[in-house]
Amino acid sequence: MPLLEPKPEALRPDGRRTPSPDRVPDRLADGTPEPLRGELTALLGADKVLWKVSDLVRYASDASPYRFVPQVVVVPEDLDDVSAVLSYAHGKGRAVVFRAAGTSLNGQAQGEDILVDVRRHWAGVEVLDGGARVRVRPGTTVARVNAALARHGRVLGPDPASALACTVGGVVANNASGMTAGTTRNAYRTVASLTAVLSSGTVVDTGDPRADEDLAHAEPRLCAELLALKAEIEADPELTARIRAKHTIKNTNGYRLDAFLDGATPAQILRGLMVGSQGTFGFLSEIVFDTLPLDRLASAALLFFPTLPAAAAAVPLFNDAGALAVELMDGNTLRASVSVRGIPADWAELPRETAALLVEFRAPDEAARERCERAGAELLAGLGLVAPVASVTNAFTRDPAVIAGYWKARKAFVTAVGGARPSGTTLITEDFAVPPARLAEACGALLALQEAHGFDAAVAGHAAHGNLHFLLAFDAGAPADVERYAAFMDAFCRLTVERFDGSLKAEHATGRNIAPFLELEWGPRATELMWRTKRALDPDGVLAPRVVLDRDPRAHLRGLKTIPKVERTADPCIECGFCEPTCPSRDLTTTPRQRIVLRREMLRQPDGSPVQDALLDAYGYDAVDTCAGDSTCALDCPVGIDTGALMKGFRHLRHSPREERAAALAARRFRAVEEAARLAVAAADRIGDRLGEGVLRRATGLARRAVRPDLVPEWLPEVPGAAARALPRTRRVGAAAVYYPACVNRIFGEPAGHRGPSLPQAVVALAARAGRPVWIPDDVRGTCCATIWHSKGYELGNAVMADRIVAAAWGWTAGGTLPLVVDASSCALGLGREVVPYLSADNRELHAALRIVDSVVWAAQELLPRLTVLRRARSAVLHPSCSMRHLGDGERLREVAEACAEEVVVPDDAGCCAFAGDRGMLHQELTASATAREAAEVTGRHFDAYLGASRMCELGMERATGRPYVSVLLELERATRPGPEYLRRS
Repeated sequence: MPLLEPKPEALRPDGRRTPSPDRVPDRLADGTPEPLRGELTALLGADKVLWKVSDLVRYASDASPYRFVPQVVVVPEDLDDVSAVLSYAHGKGRAVVFRAAGTSLNGQAQGEDILVDVRRHWAGVEVLDGGARVRVRPGTTVARVNAALARHGRVLGPDPASALACTVGGVVANNASGMTAGTTRNAYRTVASLTAVLSSGTVVDTGDPRADEDLAHAEPRLCAELLALKAEIEADPELTARIRAKHTIKNTNGYRLDAFLDGATPAQILRGLMVGSQGTFGFLSEIVFDTLPLDRLASAALLFFPTLPAAAAAVPLFNDAGALAVELMDGNTLRASVSVRGIPADWAELPRETAALLVEFRAPDEAARERCERAGAELLAGLGLVAPVASVTNAFTRDPAVIAGYWKARKAFVTAVGGARPSGTTLITEDFAVPPARLAEACGALLALQEAHGFDAAVAGHAAHGNLHFLLAFDAGAPADVERYAAFMDAFCRLTVERFDGSLKAEHATGRNIAPFLELEWGPRATELMWRTKRALDPDGVLAPRVVLDRDPRAHLRGLKTIPKVERTADPCIECGFCEPTCPSRDLTTTPRQRIVLRREMLRQPDGSPVQDALLDAYGYDAVDTCAGDSTCALDCPVGIDTGALMKGFRHLRHSPREERAAALAARRFRAVEEAARLAVAAADRIGDRLGEGVLRRATGLARRAVRPDLVPEWLPEVPGAAARALPRTRRVGAAAVYYPACVNRIFGEPAGHRGPSLPQAVVALAARAGRPVWIPDDVRGTCCATIWHSKGYELGNAVMADRIVAAAWGWTAGGTLPLVVDASSCALGLGREVVPYLSADNRELHAALRIVDSVVWAAQELLPRLTVLRRARSAVLHPSCSMRHLGDGERLREVAEACAEEVVVPDDAGCCAFAGDRGMLHQELTASATAREAAEVTGRHFDAYLGASRMCELGMERATGRPYVSVLLELERATRPGPEYLRRS
C-alpha cells in the first residue's frame, strides 16, 4: 500500500439519519449479479460493461423526479453491440432502456434492468448539401450540431432550452421542440430520414431508396401490421379528424398516430413513428435533418406585466406581429433566476404577481429587422406594462449581451427555480399546451388549482404556442405529501383535457409521469391503437416497458426519488445534467451530476451499510482524484454549482495533519522548491537523452506506487526542458506594467525543437516593441499564484502563499498603480479570484486595489494597437483554456491569434484538457479522455501554428495531438519581429 494512501473514511457522511425508503438495497453492494454480469462481459467485452454499485447508482438518476436502479449498464460502440444486447435481452426475457444525455424530465432514460449508454461512443456531425441537411449521430448535443451548421448560416429546427446538454437522439425520441419550434419546426417536421435498430435487431435506414424492399424482406409481419393499422385509421373519418386536431397544438403525449396518415409506405410510417417514441420502438443510430436558415439579426424585449393572465393576453398580438419567440415567465421564475450569473439583483424584489414576456424578432437583413422593430414598438403603448424595479426597461434592444442575458434567465427556468426549492424536496416539471387563444384563461385556472392544493409553483413557457411549464416541489419521502401531489395531478390532467382539450405533454413526452393519463387525453380507441402499434414493433415488450404505456393508474407515483441534504455547495442540484458536456472526466469516470448523485446515495444509506462502504471505496478515484478541478461545471450550471470546488474540499478532508503541515512548509520555502523543480526538469532532460525515456517512466512509476499516485507525477516524454535560470533584465523606471512570469514558465522551457525566445523574453520584447515596457521584479522567484495548493486542497499552504503573493504584488505595483500582467491564464485566474477566500483581512484589502491582467488580454488591449504585423501564418488552431472561460477572455485570445494568422480555428469540440497543473501527469488517462474529440479535430488537418495561453494546457494538448503547442504571444512576437521574411516559427 502506498505510504500516503488516503482513507475513504474521511469522506463518510457525518451524523445519524433515518435510511431513505428508496435507498439501494444491500443485495446490490457487489454490483451486477451473476450470471448477468458474466454473460454480458463475455458477449461485449469487459470494457463495455459497467457493473459496480457506483456505476448502477450514478446511472439511476436523471433530470426527472424518478429513480430506478438498473441491474447493469452497457456502453456499446457500434451497431453490432446494440444488436447483440437486443438479441441477448430477447433470449433471456430482459428489458432494455436507451439513455443518452439523461436530460429528459419524465423518466424516459431510466430502466430497471439493462441500461444502454448511447452517448459516449455515438457523437458525430456531417454537414450535407452546403448546410441544407445534416447527418447526426444520437449522442451529439444540439449545441454541437448548431455550431457546425452556423458556419453555413443554418440551424436545427428543434431548440430546447437544454440544447447545451441534451442530445439529438433524445430530442428526436421525445419530439422535443423548444422556444421557437412549435408544430412546424420540431423533429417530426424536420427529420428527413433516420436509421433505426428495431427490437428484433433489424436495421432500417428510411432514407435508403431500397428501405421498403429491405424492410419487407426482413420484417414482413411488421410491414403488414403497419399497413393494416394505416388502413384502419384512414377508414375512420372521426378518428382521423381527431388525430389531426390533436396535433394542431404541440403534443408529445403518446405515439404519433398521424404517422399512419402522413406515411404511404411502411418505411415512411416508421420514420414518423420513431419520432416521439421515447425509446420504446427501437434505437436511433443516425438522423438526417432538413435544416433552417439562421437569421442572425435579432431584436428583443423583456416586457413586464402586472399579472400572469395580463402577460398571456398580450401573446397573440406579438404572434400576429411576426415574433419568432414569445416566452412567458411568472414572478416566481423571475425572482428565482437572480441566482443565475448576470441577472439583475433587483429582480429579487419583484412582486409575486408580476410576469414578463420575452419577445424576440429575427431577420435575415437590416431592412427586415427594422420592420419587425416598428411592428413591436407599435404594440408597447397599449399593453399596460409595469416597471416595478429599476432594471426594467420595457424596450426592444439589439445588444447581443443584453439579449443573451434575457435568454439565460428564460433557459434557466427549471434549474434556477429548482435550485431555490426547499432543501430535501423533489422537483416535478409539468408541461402542457392549450389552444394559444385560451392561454390567459389557462393561466388563471392553473393558478387557482395550485392554490387549492397548497402549491406555489413557478410558471414559464413557450407562450406563442400555448405551451406552459410549471414546477412543483414536494417531499417524496413523506406519504402525505405524495398524496397531495397525486390529488393535484389528477385534477390538473382533468382540467387540461376536459376544459381546454389540451395536451398533457406538449414537448417533454409522456414518460412515466403521464403514462397513466394517456387514455384520459386520447380516449380508448386511439389508446388501444397505440398499444397495438407497440406490440407490432416490440412484440416481446423488450424496449422501455412502462415508459409510454402503463395501465397502472398510480404508475406516476412509483419510483419517486428522495433528495437527501448534501454539502451546501451541491445541495441545490436538481440533477439536470447541464454540467456534463463540459466535464473532462465524463467519458472516464464520473460527471459533476454523478458525483452529487453518488454523494446523495451515501446519505440515503444507514451508516456502515455494505452499499455505503462500496460507494466510499470507489468515490476516491472515480469522483475526487479524476476531477480536473477546472470548475467549468459552475459556468454551465444555471445556479453556479461548483462541483470542482466540492472535490477540492474532499481532497482537503483526506489530508492528514502531517500532509497539511508539509504543504504549508513547501509554500514557505517555495524558492528552494522552485529551484529544485527546475533543476530536476533539467536533470531529467539529460537522463532522458542519455538513457531513454523508459528509465524516467520506471523511476516515477516506482515512486508513485511507494508514495501515492495522486501526489507523484508520472514522467511524460512531452515534458520540455528546463527554463533558463535567469529572467530577462528589465527596468522599473518607465515601466507601463509589472510583468509576473508564472512559476510554471520559470521552471519549464518551450517545446523540444523550439527556436526563438522563451515566453518571458517574448513578452519583454513585445512590450518594448510596442513602447509599453514591463518590469520583472527581482524577487518573483519563490512566489506563486497559490493554485498548486488550491487545486490539491491544501488549505494551510494555500493561505500561506496567497498572503505572500498578494503582499508582494501590492508592493511591486505601487499599491495597484501599475497593472500586474500574468503570463498564464490559470495563474491570472488564481491571483485574480481564487486566492481571495484564503487571504487575511488586511491582504484582502490590498488585493482589492490590484489590477491583475492576463498577458493575452494585455497584449490585445495595449500592445496590438501599437505593433506592426510583418508576417502571418496561413493557419492556426487555438486551445482556449478553461481559465479564459472563467475570466471571459476567449475573444481576446482569438483577437491576438487573428493578428498572427490568416485563418484561425477553435475546434468545435474544444474543452478542458484536464492537465490542470500536474493532474495530467498524475492521471494521464484523464487528459487522454478529456482531449480525445478535440485532438481528433486538430489532427484531422494541418495547421501552421498550434496556440494556447497556459503552459501546462499547451503541454496537455501536445501530449494529446503530437503537435507543438506554444503561447499565442510567442507567435505574436514572431509575427511582429523585425527581420527577414523567412523567420521560422518553431
